[in-house]
Amino acid sequence: MKLKQARVRSGMSQEELANRVHLSVSMIQSIENGRRDGSTKTLIALAAALNTTPNDLLYGTDNTISTSKRIPAQREEVAR
Repeated sequence: MKLKQARVRSGMSQEELANRVHLSVSMIQSIENGRRDGSTKTLIALAAALNTTPNDLLYGTDNTISTSKRIPAQREEVAR
């Protein structure tokens, strides 16, 4: 899970993220360090709090919500 990268990119501390998704800081740390996996519900909550997608957290793709708005324009460029 690429949680730490997404959290740092958003400028949020572990404590801020934990408070937003109602988890302990130690749980956030465990997920970031790969010692624990979050449930699907946790993954969705983390993605929403970080303004990204569950895919980004799982695979490290850059699928932030703002990026997804640019996809149609990118497709148009590729089609040319």
